[in-house]
Amino acid sequence: MTANAALLAFTATAALLTITPGLDTALVLRTAAVEGPRRAMLAAAGIALGCLGWGLLVGAGLGALLAASQLAYEVLRWAGALYLFYLGLKLIRSPRQALDLPEGETEVQARPNWLLRGFLTNMLNPKVGVFYVSFLPQFIPAGASVLGWSVLLASIHNVLGLIWFAALVVATKPLLGALRRPGVMRWLDRLTGGLFLAFGLKLALDARS
Repeated sequence: MTANAALLAFTATAALLTITPGLDTALVLRTAAVEGPRRAMLAAAGIALGCLGWGLLVGAGLGALLAASQLAYEVLRWAGALYLFYLGLKLIRSPRQALDLPEGETEVQARPNWLLRGFLTNMLNPKVGVFYVSFLPQFIPAGASVLGWSVLLASIHNVLGLIWFAALVVATKPLLGALRRPGVMRWLDRLTGGLFLAFGLKLALDARS
């Protein structure tokens, strides 16, 4: 895969993953609905910083592992493929019926630091790191800097995320209503699950040359 093809493929895939609601989407939507757009965007910025932090950590770790040995590469490749299979099957077999948001009071007494909260939400979630470990290697061209490309891909993911979160904040009420409809989340989860299975298969078959 050439560098340009890798960037285009990653951007398209990351865009689809970005608009599939999860924990980050729920956090931003809930903050926008309860505390307003400014604090919601602070939470979104914190989430982006957390993803970038994981991109740095995973990139450094991947670079060390991939340079270490063929065995390390094979272990990482199969672990990533199995994890993607697990995620894909779970989403297809047990999709959510609707987006569940935590209930919040209209009047909030304590105003948390939403930038920090968004950051910690991702940095303290090892699933983000595991996901990056399993996902990013598929879009790093052979011979390229693993750390540099990991940070680049994580940055692209962050830009897409911030654009999406801004759109969420602008359209908070209509989107909340749509995502709470029975069936919407079910099909989004199944679509994402199919994507995970496809990339898991690609990773399993993509032996190191």
